[in-house]
Amino acid sequence: MIRPMVPGDVNNVVEVSLAADALFAEAGLELPPDDPRDVIEHADRVLVAVAGGRVCGLAATVTLDGATHLEQIAVHPGHGRRGIGGALVEAVCANALDDGHDRVTLTTFEDVPWNGPWYERRGFGALPRARWGPELERQWEIEEAAGIMVRPRIAMVRALPVR
Repeated sequence: MIRPMVPGDVNNVVEVSLAADALFAEAGLELPPDDPRDVIEHADRVLVAVAGGRVCGLAATVTLDGATHLEQIAVHPGHGRRGIGGALVEAVCANALDDGHDRVTLTTFEDVPWNGPWYERRGFGALPRARWGPELERQWEIEEAAGIMVRPRIAMVRALPVR
């Protein structure tokens, strides 16, 4: 089940985010520590996936340049490879349409299998820098300053059908 996050979910959302981040370390990517609460607090919307009565995934979005921007998606590794991430992406896209947006953007690692290639299989493609708006440019700068550019990164977009 996917639903909006409620205040009582915060601790579980943080746990899921940190557990998912551990996958990067296992893959040899040394990322700076972060506090998932920052993303949660600044998100326009946070969706959670619930299995067995417990949060097992999340998707946090903001609006950048008139588009829904997927700030973070995470699935607890114990629930991985069951379609939860894909279901969260589809829920984000449905909400974007409901909000009147015609696209979803994101930034991610280009060559990490569960990042760029995973999003490509879900309809996202590279977003050339010439097509970035000023808010996406600023997001990229924030990510650079945070030190997460430890592997090649890419901005991606998925166009949504016009209703």
